[in-house]
Amino acid sequence: MEEKKVAIKMVINGEVKEISFEELALSNNLAQESLVRLLIEKKVFEPRELLDMMEKVKKERYRRPEDLEK
Repeated sequence: MEEKKVAIKMVINGEVKEISFEELALSNNLAQESLVRLLIEKKVFEPRELLDMMEKVKKERYRRPEDLEK
């Protein structure tokens, strides 16, 4: 059995709880999806705006090495 890779340790009611990277990623994904759905439901923004912003952020963050030299 593969050993659990601990991302963080939390103390809850005096008991140490180890959170794996997988658990942390799944929890983060759930929270993010819930927030996006709520904001769309409340008409804070439209789904297309989210997709456009995701594309913009992707272009800003994930550049090819040759693009960084310019």
